[in-house]
Amino acid sequence: MKQNLLIAISIMALMSGAFATEFQVATNGSDANAGTKQSPLRTIQQAAERAQPGDVITVHAGIYRERVHPPRGGTSAKRRITYQAAPGEKVVITGSEMVKNWTLVTNDTWKVTLPNSCFGKFNPYADRIHGDWFDPKGRTHHSGAVYLDGEWLSEAPTLAATLAPGAENPLWFGQVDADTTTIWAQFKDMDPNARSVEINVRQTVFTPEQPGVNFLTVRGFDLRNAATPWAPPSAGQFGIISAYWCKGWIIEGNEVSYSRCSGIALGKYSDEFDNSNQQGTADPYTACVRRALTNGWNQATVGSHLVRNNHIHHCGQTGIVGSLGCAFSTVTGNEIHDIHLGQTFGGAEMAGIKFHGAIDVVISGNHIYRCGSVAGIWLDWMAQGAQVTGNLLHDNLENCGDVFCEMQHGPILFANNLLLSKHACTLNAQGIAFAHNLIVGAIANKRGDRRATPFQRAHSTEIAGLHPDSPQNDSGDCRFYNNVFLAPDSLQPMEKSALPCFAAGNVFTGNAPASKFATSALPQPEFAAGLKLEQKPDGWYLTLAEDNSWREATAHPLVTTKLLGKAKVPDCAYENPDGSPLRLNTDYFGKKRNRNNPFPGPFEISANGLQTFKIWPVR
Repeated sequence: MKQNLLIAISIMALMSGAFATEFQVATNGSDANAGTKQSPLRTIQQAAERAQPGDVITVHAGIYRERVHPPRGGTSAKRRITYQAAPGEKVVITGSEMVKNWTLVTNDTWKVTLPNSCFGKFNPYADRIHGDWFDPKGRTHHSGAVYLDGEWLSEAPTLAATLAPGAENPLWFGQVDADTTTIWAQFKDMDPNARSVEINVRQTVFTPEQPGVNFLTVRGFDLRNAATPWAPPSAGQFGIISAYWCKGWIIEGNEVSYSRCSGIALGKYSDEFDNSNQQGTADPYTACVRRALTNGWNQATVGSHLVRNNHIHHCGQTGIVGSLGCAFSTVTGNEIHDIHLGQTFGGAEMAGIKFHGAIDVVISGNHIYRCGSVAGIWLDWMAQGAQVTGNLLHDNLENCGDVFCEMQHGPILFANNLLLSKHACTLNAQGIAFAHNLIVGAIANKRGDRRATPFQRAHSTEIAGLHPDSPQNDSGDCRFYNNVFLAPDSLQPMEKSALPCFAAGNVFTGNAPASKFATSALPQPEFAAGLKLEQKPDGWYLTLAEDNSWREATAHPLVTTKLLGKAKVPDCAYENPDGSPLRLNTDYFGKKRNRNNPFPGPFEISANGLQTFKIWPVR
């Protein structure tokens, strides 16, 4: 009887696979067609309307000016709906439209007037960027944009600024009246009617209209030019592509660029409380978290996304953003750069990656650079169990530099990372472990933030308690093992922590002093690291001097769950997201470490002197 049942299940599985459909979409198709290769559809949205769990939508070369809002998802990781660019073909899905009929006004300024009907129900030139923790810097900002040959111009604060000559960066300005929208833009020494000029018309490019559209794969597209809104943690979050309070998406191999605010969103649903936390205090967001727990914030319902091998660039706020909906996800192999560089507006939500509620999230093998204030990676609230490993960060500007941990209580692991910016990390947190990193920039240890913020039960979204409003427990409980610090960086700022810190096996080069709490430290005052980061046609290279004698000069413990112990506030162990013991036995390149005495820093080496490593792409 059992054997017959197994045979029946196998037959049903084969039949379900046999009935899966591959819909074809092409620019020469028609939405009245069958969607076959011989008779393709014209729009991706029409294919989305027809696709069922297990189906594949293959889109052929061309530009698709539409917002895709999938009405349904798959039923499991094995029966997902896949959206993919045809192999080897360039497929652009864009939120912008071409604009002609520009007329010269004065100097290099031109204008075009469009009927408001061009924008439907959403006009980006009337849509003001706003929300919790947003700082407009004394002026108004809109979600619209103007693009010349694929690159955006900057929004001017006034029409007069657009009409004036000599702007260093070309400007645009928009004005919406009852029936028309007029846009002025600067095109220096050129006729825009003879060039490719586009304007934003859609808020997003690939986002469901409702939460709970699960198990989608989105692969191989060029997703660009969207009038995205500001994405605070307390509101529904939208990017160019948004896993909108969903589970189990795979977003891979895409180029995501020119979002007014965020590129990829793994965030929260919208409700009547969106953007109601204007005072910026902790209590309203804690209430937001408690509401989310009643709305499916758990591993069975939300999160567990895979975001890998995407190229994300030129976004005004974040490359990847996620509040709560990012939990249990993996973000790996992405190149993220040129984020929040314009800085005409500000606030508290800007980073290459900005996550709230990143429980058991893995951020690994990413290349993050040229991110403006605040940080390359910003983990803000409840990243309990997160692991940040094998990432390359450099040239991240101002404020917090490469990494910012805010109101974290641990356990969180940073291992095998190359932190090469002027500011390596800022800690407004407890329970952070750093192991086998190369740390070039300064470490800041912020104290005195006494907001009562949540911590969870191990590997769960369930709130175990709030960290008490106490001046006695505002920093510390951090661990530093087997890192290499380049002068003038050191651990001295951590000596002022309220809670004890722990360190062993670290190398301090040049005049970088070892900290008072470090054991088996290895000062190298005469050592010159010769650090050099260089971009070549085939990738990024790091030149660095190291000394093989460091291995034997002092003890370097193998970093394990047992060594790291438990983070004090949540009383949780440093372990893998699945609850298995942690063992750092591989380096930045995945090479096996010496288990008896691993080499300090991110590379397990056996040679002396200057060496050059290809550090991106690694594989």
